Amino acid sequence: MTDTVALSQVEALTAIEAPHALCLRNERGAVVAGEGWRWIGPTSSEDESLLDRVVAPVLDIGCGPARHLLALALRGIEGLGLDVTPSAVRLARSRGAAVVEGSIFAPVPSSGSWGTALLFDGNIGIGGDPVSLLARVEEILRPGGRILVELGSPDTAGGTERARVDHDAATGPWFDWTVVSAASIAGIALDAGLEVADSWSAGGRWFAQIDTAAT
Repeated sequence: MTDTVALSQVEALTAIEAPHALCLRNERGAVVAGEGWRWIGPTSSEDESLLDRVVAPVLDIGCGPARHLLALALRGIEGLGLDVTPSAVRLARSRGAAVVEGSIFAPVPSSGSWGTALLFDGNIGIGGDPVSLLARVEEILRPGGRILVELGSPDTAGGTERARVDHDAATGPWFDWTVVSAASIAGIALDAGLEVADSWSAGGRWFAQIDTAAT
């Protein structure tokens, strides 16, 4: 398992202000995820309440600049980030986070041993097929593992498009991205052979917890 950042290091690095914000843009140039500095800034109270639900160790899928990994390290919880965007990976590592550059659909370190997978900031849309993504995430979790998901509001229109992460002048690779609403997650989970254990909203954001079978 990849080592997490030492607590004192995280405390120092979380005080560093990154020079530029990140966002996810579609092929038309519209921002489809990312709210200015939120991805780079400190975790919000909603983020922290989500992290209260994790079971270690944690894999943060599409971790970006790694604000959740840094917050987990402050709690003494082991975690690893995974992201396909080189500039985001470099930024996360510069802040002291343990991050692997790669796709969830490729081989994943310590597959089968993760206690929790994070799909925050709408990352349930990675790959453009949420059912296949959830099934893949279940494969890399240990039995009884947990998936924590951030969703669009119940009235959010779905749909799949091409998107990439923009970080100032740097851009990541194009990938398929699907918007998943809170109203549709139960059916998507069911199609993946899973079941939503809990769903809720906080601070204008929507979330779900999916627990996998213990055996």
